[in-house]
Amino acid sequence: DEVFVSCGAETTVRFDRAALESMLTALCDEGKYGTVLRAKGIVAPADSASEGWIHFDYTPGEQNIRKGPADYTGRLCVIGSHLDEAKLSALFGL
Repeated sequence: DEVFVSCGAETTVRFDRAALESMLTALCDEGKYGTVLRAKGIVAPADSASEGWIHFDYTPGEQNIRKGPADYTGRLCVIGSHLDEAKLSALFGL
């Protein structure tokens, strides 16, 4: 049986907060992406005039999206079991 794995990426993709909320909500669909136990990341906002970047944390049933300091590039990581990396990459537009 598979132990927990992580799937991570660096990205220059800019994210809209509402779209990111929808992406995180979609992670609840176990049949589509695998069993997601946690997701976290720091990504650039779609609005380049926005101050700060979007920081997010996800666990089943809970999302936390907030503004935070910028970083040199966006990063996100998904942790779980039986993860479908291709579908996760498509979900996040990577």
